[in-house]
Amino acid sequence: MRHLIGTHDIAFITIDTLRYDVAVSTPTPCLASVLPGGLWEKRHSPASFTYAAHHAFFAGFLPTPLDGARERLFAAAFPGSETTGTDTWVFDSADVVTALAKTGYHTLCLGGVGFFNQQSALGSVLPGLFTEAHWRPSFGVTEPDSLRHQLDQLATSLQALPPARPLFTFLNISALHQPNKHYLLGAAADSLDSHAAALSYVDEQLPRLFSLLTSRRRPCFVIICSDHGTAYGEDGQLGHRFGHEVVWTVPYAHFTLEAA
Repeated sequence: MRHLIGTHDIAFITIDTLRYDVAVSTPTPCLASVLPGGLWEKRHSPASFTYAAHHAFFAGFLPTPLDGARERLFAAAFPGSETTGTDTWVFDSADVVTALAKTGYHTLCLGGVGFFNQQSALGSVLPGLFTEAHWRPSFGVTEPDSLRHQLDQLATSLQALPPARPLFTFLNISALHQPNKHYLLGAAADSLDSHAAALSYVDEQLPRLFSLLTSRRRPCFVIICSDHGTAYGEDGQLGHRFGHEVVWTVPYAHFTLEAA
């Protein structure tokens, strides 16, 4: 990744709460067209809920490959690291957002779930890392068309950015997080089926996202993953923030979108 800094825009997209099993079993034509080989990689999240997972992500601890630790894309410097290599972008800041800003990137946060809502001290920690951060109720978990509203803001932010300045876009997609029953007609409660329907909604919006990310006439390196999964009754469990296979196991991919 260190060879991309300065020449590529960078986008980090987290599809909040997306389960790996749902990701690989739900038809998502747009995602299939950009994922390497059309497939998600199966990985383990460093944490079981949004706040902790994103702190780890921003320090360089992206979801871990199941075949063991390997060279990371980027990493905050610390003595004794065994997962930094010749291609790892290593920085002295505590998080990649600050590090990219120091290299000249404009850093943009499009929040989704409550940990990005800037409505409290806790909800301001993660978005507070960014030069520009946006959240409003229409981006949140109760809005059925949340991703469209987030992309409206992305389009507005892009218009104000000088073309020569590289951009780091972070997008937390809230649609998969409970409640998601509104994506399944007639559903009375959240379920695996409504979780999958929410992912279908997201995939329908992604062509516009990818078009916006490449509209600045430079290639965009994209990291896309889930921060954690969630349980719908497995072993008597509901939700997340506990240790369970459906919570820890997440889909992951990275790829480059060529300039439009």
